Amino acid sequence: MKKKSRRRLFLAVLPVFALLAASLVIFPQTGAAKDQQLSGTLTMFHAGSLSVPLAAMEKAFESKYPGVDLQREAAGSQKCARKISDLGKPCDIMASADYKVIDKLLIPKYADWNVRFATNQLVLCYTDKSAYADTVNADNWHEILQKKDVVWGHSDPNLDPCGYRSLMVIQLAEKKLNKPGLYKQLIANRPKENIRPKSVELISLLQTGNMDYAWEYLSVAVQHGLKYIVLPDEINLGNYKYDDVYKNAFVEVTGKKPGTKMIIRGKSCTYGVTLIKNAPNRAAAIAFLEYMLDPEGGLRILKDMGQPPFVPCRVPTPEMKKALPAELQKLVEVKN
Repeated sequence: MKKKSRRRLFLAVLPVFALLAASLVIFPQTGAAKDQQLSGTLTMFHAGSLSVPLAAMEKAFESKYPGVDLQREAAGSQKCARKISDLGKPCDIMASADYKVIDKLLIPKYADWNVRFATNQLVLCYTDKSAYADTVNADNWHEILQKKDVVWGHSDPNLDPCGYRSLMVIQLAEKKLNKPGLYKQLIANRPKENIRPKSVELISLLQTGNMDYAWEYLSVAVQHGLKYIVLPDEINLGNYKYDDVYKNAFVEVTGKKPGTKMIIRGKSCTYGVTLIKNAPNRAAAIAFLEYMLDPEGGLRILKDMGQPPFVPCRVPTPEMKKALPAELQKLVEVKN
């Protein structure tokens, strides 16, 4: 081949080599480039008991996706669900302290699936300022709460799962301790003004000395440095092996439609999260959920903050797993 012919051939194929070389640089960065493209506001309604770990997740997530602004609204889980179902507020992700709230109030109209991602248990919290702080223990707590000079409270059962779970714990204690009438006696010593919309609102009352005792989740007690009484598994709603015992407790709360009522039966504390069907920022929502449900991401934060996660997370049926975005299916197993 003559030199001129070889030169023409080289010049002809040069653009092809240039394109191939460029692709070697561009394609490995596709994932990173896609990450940078995620932007806008990401709205999440969630249980108040998740506020501290979600704040840590928010910081980590926004450092990875600087174009996304995660805006969280904490409230009682039922109130969160009703913001979506009753008020029609725009929302991308809803995380509940009781997965059943999502099942009952959001599926199937507002959400398709419900991933169970963590557990918890109820504890009785107090501080050094609390009356009888130096004598209260796992054996006499129910006697302390009956004293007229003791102020104790819980969250609203109609708005917050911790509220109806608090009442269930007392019902279960009555049976476990074989003390008929204990539930009524304790409630009689808890005025209605001691019921607050969400459980985390009780923390400031404890810390300022305006309340002596309050029912909280163990994770919340740990995160806020509160003192707390741990109760037996048959009472604390923290062990799924006792679900047959827990179901003997029940509380009537407001129903799915205004003016209606529904019965909530006791079951171990299991948290759930879902993607809202008409999520305004679906892509960013899926990215956050992928991080939140990752054993090395959000689940590690939960574990470090005193809230045992499910690893892997759970859905009840194969059909529900198939309904998940592809990015989440690898993080979930089918298990009741």
